[in-house]
Amino acid sequence: MIDQPLLRVENLARYYGDRIGCVDVNFELYPGEVLAIVGESGSGKTTLLNTLSANIEPSSGAAHYRMRSGEWRNIYELSEAERRFLTRTDWGFVHQNPADGLRMTVSAGANVGERLMAVGDRHYGRIRETAIDWLGRVEISSDRIDDQPRSFSGGMRQRLQIARNLVTGPRLVFMDEPTGGLDVSVQARLLDLLRGLVADLGLSAIIVTHDLAVARLLSHRMMVMKEGRVIEAGLTDRVLDDPREPYTQLLVSSILQV
Repeated sequence: MIDQPLLRVENLARYYGDRIGCVDVNFELYPGEVLAIVGESGSGKTTLLNTLSANIEPSSGAAHYRMRSGEWRNIYELSEAERRFLTRTDWGFVHQNPADGLRMTVSAGANVGERLMAVGDRHYGRIRETAIDWLGRVEISSDRIDDQPRSFSGGMRQRLQIARNLVTGPRLVFMDEPTGGLDVSVQARLLDLLRGLVADLGLSAIIVTHDLAVARLLSHRMMVMKEGRVIEAGLTDRVLDDPREPYTQLLVSSILQV
């Protein structure tokens, strides 16, 4: 790990009127580190992810991101153009429903190529060659490059969404229940793929999941949320093997009893 963080979050909060989405969130994320955010439905984990990824504005607090230049910027103080460029280059976002992260009516190759074009690549041959390479990396046959995602299975769509997000070499990827809604065998294959890509590319990632097995397999550290607050945090194996909070103990025991 590099000593300097990639992301520093300070007293982040999001309210919906009188209701807490998330509050008093503080953490640092380092290059190459994967952080899992876990908790039951309504715990605030998805609100936190959407706030961290600047999809929604916080009510208070800051999230400072270290740009490629080395400069620290509060992502909520970036201009709309700066933020949009960041999401096309340095960041990725993998949705639970692949249709939310893909253009379903254009080809698989175009889905990958669009992100390259967004960062200025205009050479058609090079874009297509890169798209074929990335389809291969996510285990999609090159002969499907001109097929539309709506003809793909759920697992293939999710793998295509991953390729679309990673093709520009982002440093930070947000993932919202990336294996949710998939059959167990498909989940296992996708998890193996994600774990390999994260390690090979040295990605930092923030993953929201209710599945503690997914958190254990993919993450280095974990934050447990309840009612919008982080109630326990630490190394993933420590939190899962020796949970200190009663709520975390209940989450872990409920999985063991399945």
